Amino acid sequence: MTTSDTTTPAAEPLIDRARLRGIRAEQPSAIPQSLASRIRRPVIRGDGRLLIVAADHPARGALAVGSDPAAMEDRYVLLERLAIALARPGVDGVLGTPDIIDDLAALGLLDDKVIVGSMNRGGLRGASFEMDDRFTAYDVPTMVRSGIDFAKTLLRVNLDDAGTVATLESTARVVTQAAAAGLPIMLEPFISRWSDGRVLNDLSTDAVVLSVAIASGLGASSSHTWLKLPVVPDMERVMAATSMPTLLLGGDSGADPDETFARWEDALSLPGVRGLTVGRTLLYPPDGDVAAAVDVAAALVHPALGNLAADTAVDTTVDTSVLP
Repeated sequence: MTTSDTTTPAAEPLIDRARLRGIRAEQPSAIPQSLASRIRRPVIRGDGRLLIVAADHPARGALAVGSDPAAMEDRYVLLERLAIALARPGVDGVLGTPDIIDDLAALGLLDDKVIVGSMNRGGLRGASFEMDDRFTAYDVPTMVRSGIDFAKTLLRVNLDDAGTVATLESTARVVTQAAAAGLPIMLEPFISRWSDGRVLNDLSTDAVVLSVAIASGLGASSSHTWLKLPVVPDMERVMAATSMPTLLLGGDSGADPDETFARWEDALSLPGVRGLTVGRTLLYPPDGDVAAAVDVAAALVHPALGNLAADTAVDTTVDTSVLP
């Protein structure tokens, strides 16, 4: 379903679309100013855990969610869903490419949030060069200058593809740069292969452990390196393979949400796991209720929120049913 300005729900709009377009066309310098003047927070505070909402998929041409190949095509709907998520208690920040982060900054939605800048989106979904995850988005100097709090890179390792060595070298370079700048950097490693013209990530425990070993050794310093890992069987083995702080990734929302939440809950109890970085599962849940999905994830990451909710009703006045 596609939403245009003419179908904006009668309820109070979640974002000012006309204002956003006006800023981009007439006041582009307001965007870096908004980033520079926003209220910042420490990356780690309170219980030391993080819930980051991920929205860097479109830049890699990955618009599908479940069986809908174009679920993420409407930028305004995506921004509205991000606005709902970022307003929920327990959501610590957002992961995005510069276009997403700039939109959110222009809308004034990034105060007291951790911004994670996505760096390499060159491996477009379905392209003949998909395994070539070149750095096409944020770079370390720009993130430092703009007040971005965290960096993130995708690292797909194909042992049958000689091009992987260039990906390893470029990733090692940005890890070194981030450490020198004091910028935390999150590596999302996979052992990947081609199958019938598609790139498939090996989600066996052995493959994830191997990817952790490879990613951990990149760069002249690992002092600021974090990992972003899938939840797989025997996560105890995976977490025993690294001393680095780790966030769990969410994947597509096609799986049964209750089963997904249960797997997250188990993995979040492991030493070294610091939280979740989740996008489509929370932003495009099967029932369309973004706030409810985010609240469940927030209570898993920050258990004190769940205890508070048992005693205090949480305001859920935003009607997400009007969103496609």
